[in-house]
Amino acid sequence: MKIAFVYDAVYPWIKGGAEVRIHELGKRLSLQGHEVHLFGIKWWEGEDVFQYEGMTLHGVCKARNLYVNGRRSISEALVFAVRLFPALMRERFDIIDVSVFPYFSCFTVKAISILKKAPAVFTWHEVWGDYWYEYLGKRQGFFGIVIETAVAKISKNNIAVSDWTKRRLEAIVETGGEIAVLPNGVDLKLISEIKPAGQVFAGNQGDKIYDIIFAGRLIKEKNVNVLIKAVSLLKEGFPEICCCIVGDGPERKSLEKLAQELEVQENMKFEGFQEYRALIGKIKASKVLVLPSSREGFGMVVIEAFACGVPVVTVREKYNAAQGLVEDGVDGFVVRLDEREIAEAVKKIFEKNSENKKTSEAAFNKAKKYDWNEIVENILLKYENG
Repeated sequence: MKIAFVYDAVYPWIKGGAEVRIHELGKRLSLQGHEVHLFGIKWWEGEDVFQYEGMTLHGVCKARNLYVNGRRSISEALVFAVRLFPALMRERFDIIDVSVFPYFSCFTVKAISILKKAPAVFTWHEVWGDYWYEYLGKRQGFFGIVIETAVAKISKNNIAVSDWTKRRLEAIVETGGEIAVLPNGVDLKLISEIKPAGQVFAGNQGDKIYDIIFAGRLIKEKNVNVLIKAVSLLKEGFPEICCCIVGDGPERKSLEKLAQELEVQENMKFEGFQEYRALIGKIKASKVLVLPSSREGFGMVVIEAFACGVPVVTVREKYNAAQGLVEDGVDGFVVRLDEREIAEAVKKIFEKNSENKKTSEAAFNKAKKYDWNEIVENILLKYENG
């Protein structure tokens, strides 16, 4: 098959769940003999079109800021959608898989699908619904809902990355088509080969270097500020507690300032974005991963932590699909978005001791259900039957 993936952000230049999903699926489909193309923004230097890990990458427009004032840039999404049209028109594909967010490119793909009679599948990583009002305010949020609903109406062949996302898609509109649940995954073989890594903190005991780890973009929705407050509370009983923050984003400076104000700057390590092996090494060197995000379409880092045998604490928030991955009290905890509840859950994991092995095994066994090699076969069936 000749397959096109469409998403403005491209791995490894931009690191996120959707980017990793496309990268992992694309390279595996390529290894199976399929011709894989990825259309995104040109984040790289050199030629607009080049070969990367068996895929053909198309840079349809110059790099632009993804975020403006902490929010996804509307102008960036519009420019990408416009420049995408001639790039896609030059080729003919057996299937075009477009990641729905940030929406405008979906209208381009739909037009190409009609004009060139090429089947298209819409991959939903998140469905925002009334979250738009929280994100943009009442007036602008209304237009966000209108655009999201319009995309749902034109998409007759859909993939949701979780049951959570599928239910939210069904709630906003009757799409008139099938919604297949095909989750994100992990490379279990690769993760098994990576050794724990990290920096030693004075006074830290045991075989774990980090007590807590967070990994993700440093944006408001991730609520890393609440995690820092939880570390401040935990410091009273664990003076040498060490929390590793992997990731970068518009909130980094304010988070570093908060750590100083709460006098936990010595307990926090802001590591920035990490290459994948380094990230996994740091997760393996941690006792618990905390994901206090109020909005997640899936929560890939949860499965990555499970594959490392590391339990997860996440939060009970309306738009957080990651809570559906964690079995409370078995492979982690699901609590309210509150620094005291997060601190208490982390403390329970610190104090389990005799049950840690059982918790780790439960986490790892769950990760086995999310191997990329199995997911890619299901994706291929969806493409062939769609």
